[in-house]
Amino acid sequence: MAMPLRQSIRVGTYLFEQKMLRRREKFPLIVELEPLFACNLKCEGCGKIQHPAGVLKQRMPVAQAVGAVLESGAPMVSIAGGEPLMHPQIDEIVRQLVAKRKYVFLCTNAMLLRKKLENFTPSPYFAFAVHIDGLRERHDESVAKEGVFDEAVEAIKEAKRRGFRVTTNSTFFNTDTPQTIIEVLNFLNDDLQVDEMMISPAYAYEKAPDQEHFLGVEQTRELFKKAFAGGNRKKWRLNHSPLFLDFLEGKVDFPCTAWAIPNYSLFGWQRPCYLMSDGYVTTYKELVEDTDWSKYGRGKDPRCANCMAHCGYEPTAVLATMTSLKESIRATRETVTGNRGK
Repeated sequence: MAMPLRQSIRVGTYLFEQKMLRRREKFPLIVELEPLFACNLKCEGCGKIQHPAGVLKQRMPVAQAVGAVLESGAPMVSIAGGEPLMHPQIDEIVRQLVAKRKYVFLCTNAMLLRKKLENFTPSPYFAFAVHIDGLRERHDESVAKEGVFDEAVEAIKEAKRRGFRVTTNSTFFNTDTPQTIIEVLNFLNDDLQVDEMMISPAYAYEKAPDQEHFLGVEQTRELFKKAFAGGNRKKWRLNHSPLFLDFLEGKVDFPCTAWAIPNYSLFGWQRPCYLMSDGYVTTYKELVEDTDWSKYGRGKDPRCANCMAHCGYEPTAVLATMTSLKESIRATRETVTGNRGK
């Protein structure tokens, strides 16, 4: 795991405080913040841009966005959408969250990144998270527009040249093979030398235009087991706990803990997670206390049957790591090794 050592210590301290000192059963690890739904692309696997035109025109006020994160208490924030760089005050949202010492990841397709870089300041608390779903042909096909891959690559290079931390997020579908995964992660890790990479099996958004290419559980396990073979896992700077990577390739299984990576959007806190919408509440406290979490997860809700998404299972893996001395040592060793290689 390539998470910076300072961030690892901060998150570890937070987890210890919540679990051991405060004895809290449910608490957020990272907030998925969506200050808008509008986007400048129409990706086939995305269910966010299907909102009505009136909703797509809305932009979340800065105070509301920052206030929700502070109310939750989470140490990390992933700003998504839509395309966050289309928000006219996104730089101010980032600035205020960084000032509160929140670790902020701004997710972007990078189409506007080079034009907007001057609005941001490099910080150990801030990183751009660029979405890359494959090499040129594959990525451009997934976003339904030619030239996006090349622009994203140039934007990543320019951001790194200016001193920004740059991570990537790659979603893989049933049209991927172990080799296509290896090729894109090798490119990101070795050629572009991004700081960290996140990977995720595609989840079947109900409103996504393409419903044919989402992965099932067994497909996911087989795909990542083969992609991780031959020492690739240890070579790549993957921003995941070792246990979550074990989970992806079927070595372990976990229950879903969607409350740990909650989603806050224009509609409020989304129940139960950003992938499913069973209503909204005003506060994180309401989300945790008024949601019947026992109804969700594989074997409980048919919508969850094929889900192995980061938002539900990474926090479970992190909590399992914290409560195991063996796994804690393993995660620490991989963190230190990853930082030496950067």
